[in-house]
Amino acid sequence: MTRETFQLLDGYMRSCVCDSMHDPTHIYRVLARALKIAETEPGVCPDVLITACLLHDIARREQYDDPRLCHAQEGGRKAAAFLRENGFEEPFIQKVCACIQTHRYRAATPPQSIEAKILFDADKLDAAGAMGIARTLMFQGKTGQPLYVRTADGAIDPAQDSFYREYTFKLQRLYDRFYTAEGQRMARCAQAAAAAFFQALDCEVNQAQLHASALCAHLTDGQAV
Repeated sequence: MTRETFQLLDGYMRSCVCDSMHDPTHIYRVLARALKIAETEPGVCPDVLITACLLHDIARREQYDDPRLCHAQEGGRKAAAFLRENGFEEPFIQKVCACIQTHRYRAATPPQSIEAKILFDADKLDAAGAMGIARTLMFQGKTGQPLYVRTADGAIDPAQDSFYREYTFKLQRLYDRFYTAEGQRMARCAQAAAAAFFQALDCEVNQAQLHASALCAHLTDGQAV
């Protein structure tokens, strides 16, 4: 890929950024991990991979404006239009768009090409480990969701939208969803950091609940605190 082509793609990506969770630093982390994984896989087209990495989140704004939309599907269509306008060949466009449209964790259609599998893994690695927790907390704060929700008896309710639910139902389950051997290796390295953080948070939440229960008991008994 030429410098001019990279700058063209990079400039378009930057023009589409609308939040700090999917900003250029996220894009470059995904790109760096993708290129590292690509070193271990045969038959990778670097230009397809780089283009897909740079453009994979360009439709985040559309999804924020209309949550019914999937940013991966919209991103594929948006990328195709941009690439056609700038003279890229159709077979190349189709390969890039297939990568973008199958990179989402919750997507029903799994990635097929090696470039699509690498993008999927590289993007999921940025949702793993300490970085994944930090980005998830930023997103939860942006959308106004709490750290956790308790049931009437004081237990954490895993079914209610919260950071706790996102970790339990997504982040904790990421680690068996990688397609490449290098992606799996990198994920295992990050897994311990995420587990340690969540265990510490869970412990502190439970301790706070015990203190709150004791305080309520004191107040109910009419004792001074």
